[in-house]
Amino acid sequence: MMIHFDQFKHLNIKRIYGPDYQEVVHLAFHSKRVERNFAFFSIKGESFNGDQYVEEAVQNGASLIIGVNESLFLEHSQMYPHCTFIVVEDVREAMASFSKFFFGNSDERLTTIGVTGTNGKTTVTAYVRSLLTLLGMRTGSIGTTGIWSSQRRFVYKKSTPTTPESLDLHHIFRDLVEEGDHAAVMEVSSIALDQQRVEGITFDVAIHTNFSEEHLEYHKTIEHYRECKMRLFHQAVHKVVNIDDDGMGEDLLKLQDENMITYSIQSNSEADLNAENIEVTEEGSIFDLSFNGTTNKVYVPVYGTYNVANVLSAIGTSLLLGFTLDEVLNVLPKLEGPEGRFQVIQTPHNQKVILDYAHTPVALERLLEEVKKLDYRQLIVMIAGIGIRDFNKMPKMAAAIEGKADQVVVTVDHPGYHHPQVIIDQVMTGFKEPAAPNIHTAQTRAEGVKRSLELGKENDIILLTSGCINNAQIVRGEEIPHSDEEIIDSYYRPVML
Repeated sequence: MMIHFDQFKHLNIKRIYGPDYQEVVHLAFHSKRVERNFAFFSIKGESFNGDQYVEEAVQNGASLIIGVNESLFLEHSQMYPHCTFIVVEDVREAMASFSKFFFGNSDERLTTIGVTGTNGKTTVTAYVRSLLTLLGMRTGSIGTTGIWSSQRRFVYKKSTPTTPESLDLHHIFRDLVEEGDHAAVMEVSSIALDQQRVEGITFDVAIHTNFSEEHLEYHKTIEHYRECKMRLFHQAVHKVVNIDDDGMGEDLLKLQDENMITYSIQSNSEADLNAENIEVTEEGSIFDLSFNGTTNKVYVPVYGTYNVANVLSAIGTSLLLGFTLDEVLNVLPKLEGPEGRFQVIQTPHNQKVILDYAHTPVALERLLEEVKKLDYRQLIVMIAGIGIRDFNKMPKMAAAIEGKADQVVVTVDHPGYHHPQVIIDQVMTGFKEPAAPNIHTAQTRAEGVKRSLELGKENDIILLTSGCINNAQIVRGEEIPHSDEEIIDSYYRPVML
């Protein structure tokens, strides 16, 4: 694509060094991924500064470099006069705008739904993808469990665990359009909002799940965390709001938007969508759904009261997009959830292994409430300290589980650059009795899963929690392949042969 930079006056360009047009065949913000005639965005991350890699990007063939460091770009323009160096006010804003243009404004060709909240983003995203596709609106999804079209999983190396960088995001939108999808639902994290990864996107629907303390290693204050999440709703046409949430529900209601649907699982709620008389069974959940003065008995193949709330958010989204309640009720029994969220695996020993990557104290407490409604002899729970997250949260995970399980295994997820024992020690500070004989430790998630399985006997429930991202563990910047399912299968395979 031949690009003349008069097309990008809206990028808040401060200065252009070099030719005022270039051929650009692709975009990158990692210098090692740059090839001939690529555009390179010199962005700053939490652990890197793109300015350090400008030289490498040029050597690898970049024809266009965009960033904020004017003195660096002036110096390099004299060394490489065939390249164009554009100095902008905000490189992340520029990357979002440039990527949107380069990939054909594909977000505008899709119905876009953004999901934000401390807990439940992944589950709601999966429910929306499933429900809209069942209703005939083919929908892809973007989030923690990967990139999916309505029909299949894309093989795609994501730039971040949850919400991709804007460059990757617009590439994915184009791929979904070419796949024949009509909509895209995505998890939108607070960090993504702060880093302008969804800048320039007008969401057709924004969904709020809940709000509690998280990501303070990044945001520093709970106020900044909340403010970042609120930004999503200022760039959305319609809104779906959980009015049971004390953390942010009231703030969203103050927007007084007529294009809003509220939902609740509380009795006598004034929400637009309300679920009451919830009964959790081995097969799923049954409840009374009220909307516009009518009540219907509903079955959905999902587990847990909190997941009923997540289903309501997907129903609200469908209604805002023009589907009728009767259409929704007709397909709800076929609803599909995400991998690793209350995923039940039956073992040869008449046990249940439940995978649910609850990784906050609130999510863990909600999960335990639902698991305890099932029949079991002994409950074994694995929790983890997450090395790439807030260390202050780790003891709270221990406090949330203490006294609520027969056996507890403490392990590590994504140690990052920390020694696993440091993370385990931090989790253990949350126990009142850390030396209790029913508390066990394992320095890797793989060891933690195996230890949990070894503790299980007939009729037990083995609950494996916390956040395995993209089937990998993040260790010293590298993604090490990991699969709980493969470990479980390998552990029980000799019994099944």
